[in-house]
Amino acid sequence: MNLPSALAYQNGVKRKVRTKKKKGTITANVVGTKYEIVRTVIGEMAFLKTRDEDETANFIWNDSAVQHEKIAELRNYQRINHFPGMGEICRKDCLARNMGKMIKNQPQEYNFSPKTWIFPAEYTQFQNYVKELRRKRKQKTFIVKPANGAMGHGISLIRNCEKLPAQDHFIVQEYLDKPFLMEGYKFDLRIYILVTSCDPLRIFLYNDGLVRMGTEKYHAPNESNLNQLYMHLTNYSVNKHNENFERDETADKGSKRSIGWFTEFLRTNDYDVAKFWGDVSELVVKTLIVAEPHVLHAYRMCRPGQPPGSDSVCFEVLGFDIILDRKLKPWLLEINRAPSFGTDQKIDYDVKKGVLLNALKLLNIRASDKKRNLAQQKAEAQRRLYGQGSMKKLSAGSSEWEKQRHTLERRKEELKERLVQVRKQISREEHEKRHLGNYRRIYPPDDKLLLEKYESLLSAAFETFLAGRAASLQKEMNNPLKRMKEEDILDLLEQCELDDEKLMGKSARQRGSKTLTSMPESAHVPRRQKDFSSSSSSCNNSSSSASENDDDDEQKDDFRQTKTVSYSLGESKHKSSERSSKYGVGGESLLNLRTKEEEAELTQQTLATLSEMRIRFPGRSEEEAEMILDEILDNWKYHKPKVASYWLVKLDSTKQRKVVDIVRTNLRSVLQRVWREPDVESLHLYRLFNRIFNRLLWSHGQGLWNCFSNSGSSWESSFGRSSEVVTVQELQCCRRVVQLCKDCLLVVYKFVQDSRGSLTGLIWSFGRYTPTVQCAEVWE
Repeated sequence: MNLPSALAYQNGVKRKVRTKKKKGTITANVVGTKYEIVRTVIGEMAFLKTRDEDETANFIWNDSAVQHEKIAELRNYQRINHFPGMGEICRKDCLARNMGKMIKNQPQEYNFSPKTWIFPAEYTQFQNYVKELRRKRKQKTFIVKPANGAMGHGISLIRNCEKLPAQDHFIVQEYLDKPFLMEGYKFDLRIYILVTSCDPLRIFLYNDGLVRMGTEKYHAPNESNLNQLYMHLTNYSVNKHNENFERDETADKGSKRSIGWFTEFLRTNDYDVAKFWGDVSELVVKTLIVAEPHVLHAYRMCRPGQPPGSDSVCFEVLGFDIILDRKLKPWLLEINRAPSFGTDQKIDYDVKKGVLLNALKLLNIRASDKKRNLAQQKAEAQRRLYGQGSMKKLSAGSSEWEKQRHTLERRKEELKERLVQVRKQISREEHEKRHLGNYRRIYPPDDKLLLEKYESLLSAAFETFLAGRAASLQKEMNNPLKRMKEEDILDLLEQCELDDEKLMGKSARQRGSKTLTSMPESAHVPRRQKDFSSSSSSCNNSSSSASENDDDDEQKDDFRQTKTVSYSLGESKHKSSERSSKYGVGGESLLNLRTKEEEAELTQQTLATLSEMRIRFPGRSEEEAEMILDEILDNWKYHKPKVASYWLVKLDSTKQRKVVDIVRTNLRSVLQRVWREPDVESLHLYRLFNRIFNRLLWSHGQGLWNCFSNSGSSWESSFGRSSEVVTVQELQCCRRVVQLCKDCLLVVYKFVQDSRGSLTGLIWSFGRYTPTVQCAEVWE
């Protein structure tokens, strides 16, 4: 028997017999569900159902939301199907309140939710809105819903708004009276969403779902049909009671159909299916971004000792109810954190079984998790007992050397923790790719530009909902390490070790970076390099001006001083393998479909474009901007302490990154245009640029400040330890990027100095190409 306990007879007497658990068995506690499909899926996954009172099961399912205390008591190897805090978008009143805040903050992005008022708090605002409609001689229909209702109970349509009670608790929403119709019937879509983690956020969309149709032909609402709920409501729990409800065993007929069939219907009728699913995916992600600050904060409160990035003990299958207007735009109706898994029809069974079965495979619940967790708890207890792994605190009388060493050790610990998180994430993603089934990941998306937009919205959501609270969470959100890849972190760890060797008085390695100090000792600053290419602004092989030739002579001298050579592949691989062995990571290989000659040509074009790029001072011409930069460098002794104070002291790490991101953002567009590659992350040159940006921001911006010294730049040392080959042209591109970052800092510094702290705009110029970037921030 599969059951842990069974009834048996011995000598005619009924007695209870316990069956032993096999080693390596995944256990499941599903006493909290009424749905047979959940038990069926558990059986197919070969999970062993436990006794009702067993609280140690690997997998726990409850149909309703669970108390925060329950989540706090879970062991790290357990999984439960609800997140704390998800009610912030699953209760109708909470969803309306939180969406309202994001609509005020990001009106262009959050335009998929109908206007909603929460009674009684917003009764006055609603009546004012109705009066304004009456003044314009417009009349709209509104739908009234209970604040925490479900299954269509208590829903009604109204047009005479004066009759609404002012003190009752419910929500009022504008009724979408021009829906997309199917065979003359109104319908909605039940989209199934799996959230596997909130730390970090990971969202998956199931590629099938349910199309739920009304059972009366739709007509626009008027006084005579407002009470015909079979026409206006699409809830299955409402329409199943109508005699016109059609039950059918196929996915393309009846009052309930599959989304797979609906997708094929759109394709057959020449609708843009890709855009439709893109819009649906964005709606889902943006809605869950609204929930993320609440969910993450509540989750951290329940699991205070759990390190960021560790396996989540929670997951959730959500049911998004979406309606389409006649232009096929999706509108969010509501979100169900306990969607029905009833299987009244075959289509229910097929769709819902796939939702659950594929979700459990994605979760990667292993029998070994319990044993591994117990071993980790034991090791952690021993570390606490013997004081291992804890950093010593600095005393009040600590020397400057001790403070530097302590800072370096703390930095190394932070990098190692992040490295562990990144490696876990890589392992998790590899498992997901193999076990997606009929799911697809919609957050984080593969599209880098879309990811940047989502991250911006996520940052706005944290500022909106956690303003003045959870400061550590907001600080963590802005941590530059969150955006770094494994190779970048390994670079920084190696830099830490080099700095540690110097502090300890050991001999520096041949390619070691210079010591980080508060300010470069040299008061002299080399003249800015004007061009690194003999190309003209049109990227053709035309002759350069005399002044450019003079600059080229200076650059050749610079190249000789820094020994600009193409590092050999054998030497780089040897150094990379040493580092990989040291930190326990294998090397990466980059698939390159271009020939070496094509890459060299494209790199030359990139270099020519970079040479044309200039920082334009807001409100000034290019010539005036050049004069301002020259004036700063000519009077460097005067400006040096002011620039150092502004960059190293006044700007925090977030604002420093924003300065550098001005260059980074424009580099992305340059590479996309020149290389005709939308995903620039895969380009070797972009990887080099990324490494430079990380090095420039090293030690709170000390890396960029060191570039103002003529004693060498530490960013070049990272190439000697990399498995990537760096050509002369690529190194020239990198140097030009560093120069642009220096110019950008000086322009920002000068603009803030002139405008007393308010930076209203920075504009780039690309020669004959003229894309621009606006940056509105207070940088002081």
